[in-house]
Amino acid sequence: MQDQIKAIVAQSIKTKQNLLEDTDLIKAIEAVVMEIVIAFRAGNRVYFCGNGGSAADAQHLAAEFSGRFYKDRLALPAEALHCNTSYLTAVANDYGYEHVYARLIEGIGQPGDVLVGLSTSGNSVNILEALIKAKRKGMTTVGLTGADGGKMREECNFLINVPSTDTPRIQECHIMVGHIICELVESQYFD
Repeated sequence: MQDQIKAIVAQSIKTKQNLLEDTDLIKAIEAVVMEIVIAFRAGNRVYFCGNGGSAADAQHLAAEFSGRFYKDRLALPAEALHCNTSYLTAVANDYGYEHVYARLIEGIGQPGDVLVGLSTSGNSVNILEALIKAKRKGMTTVGLTGADGGKMREECNFLINVPSTDTPRIQECHIMVGHIICELVESQYFD
C-alpha cells in the first residue's frame, strides 16, 4: 500500500510539474489575476460555479475572496452560485438542472463581473450554459478544466486547462491554481 501512496503523490507532482512547465497556462493564470483585480477595482463581482467536488472548490475559492486569504482586509465581493439550495432545487425542478447557473447569472450578473466555471471535463452542460449567458451579458468568463478544455474552451475568455485527464489530479491543480489566483489578487488589489 505504501507504494500505491507514493505513486499517487508522484502522479500529483507530475501533473503540477506539467502545469509549471506550460508557459501558456502560466500566462493564462496571470491574465485571470489581472482581470479579477480590474473587476474588483471597478466595483464588480466574481462568481464561481461547479458540480460535485468542483462545487466544493468553487465555494472554497469564493470564501477565500469574501473572507480572507493571507491578509486581514476588507471582504471582496465573491460568491459560489450553488449555495442557495431552495433556488437550486426550484430551478432544477422547474427548468432543468442544466439551467441552474445560467438563470442565476441572468438575474444577478452584470457587465464587468467575472464568472469562473470549474469542470474537469469541460463539458458540464450547466456550467457551459452559465458561461454562454455570462458572455452575452458582457461578463468575463474563466474556465478551469482538464486537458483539452472540452466544450467550455469556446465559451471562455480565459481557459486554464490542467494537463491531465485524471479527475482527482485535475481537481488538485484547480485548488492550487485557485489559491495562486486568490493570493496574487489579494496582493495586487490591496498593495
